[in-house]
Amino acid sequence: GGGTPSLLGPKAMSKLAGVIGPQRLTSQDLEWTAEANPESFSSEVAEEWRAVGVNRISLGAQTFDAAALKWMGRLHGAEGPIKAIEGARACGIENVSIDLIFGLPTHIGRSWEDDLRRVIDLDVPHISLYGLTVELGTHLGQEVRKGREPAVDEDQYRKEFLMAAEALTASGYRHYEVSNFARPGFESQHNTAYWSGDPYLGLGNSAHSFAPPVRRWNLHSWEQYRVAVDASKSPEADREILDEAASRLERVWLDLRTIDGIPRPMEGTPQDRMARDWIERGLAAWVGDRCVLTPEGWLILDQLAVEYETSALG
Repeated sequence: GGGTPSLLGPKAMSKLAGVIGPQRLTSQDLEWTAEANPESFSSEVAEEWRAVGVNRISLGAQTFDAAALKWMGRLHGAEGPIKAIEGARACGIENVSIDLIFGLPTHIGRSWEDDLRRVIDLDVPHISLYGLTVELGTHLGQEVRKGREPAVDEDQYRKEFLMAAEALTASGYRHYEVSNFARPGFESQHNTAYWSGDPYLGLGNSAHSFAPPVRRWNLHSWEQYRVAVDASKSPEADREILDEAASRLERVWLDLRTIDGIPRPMEGTPQDRMARDWIERGLAAWVGDRCVLTPEGWLILDQLAVEYETSALG
């Protein structure tokens, strides 16, 4: 991940596997996910990946609407994701995840309901949803700033997220994390590790690593990264050490973003009152001894996490 490995061609994954060591990549319990875009994911790529141990594909479909794909500058057509899924399945890779984007401007004419219907009909085991964001420095950010494109419509954003949550859960998907839905047993292992606060190692330029309480990231520029590695120097760009307060807030935020939620607070505490208030407002629910956010609550996850942790300070 962290890019589009399928652009490197079918042989690149074999070289990577050779560097890591094949004995490390053949465990039956191992999830090896590779990201791909439909236009660069061929049957040849699928066969090569499967041969070296890749057993999960994360496909950047974004939408099945041709006009919306053109607006986003995507290189694949509306049928591209379908052909890519068929190619993966033909090579024995059944574990396919699809990325979809919601909250696109209405002037494009994309039907979110149609996209949801298409992805449900494809019966992929995992679906990730990402709301459109406008960031400074991007082409879209410049277009919005100049008034050529509208800002994200918050009401539409909310409506489409809730529509997806309802449609996908009704179709048998488990909404196990704010942005992710899976058939039982097909939850993303690597993402679950991040949300659990487990340590992880990132390799390559811009890659992030985490060994609690230290988070570090590599140089963004490929050329700077390459020069550092060739000189046997660390490619680390910077790091941060999470203090106790930051670690607590991050733990609350990570717990709240999943279906496991946070432990039930001690009765009578400010956090208990906070959780009960969320439940009264339809933002959360008691699930056993856990407080779990509803889709309405997930829409304001960041705000609720800060409120909850702040309430503990009195």
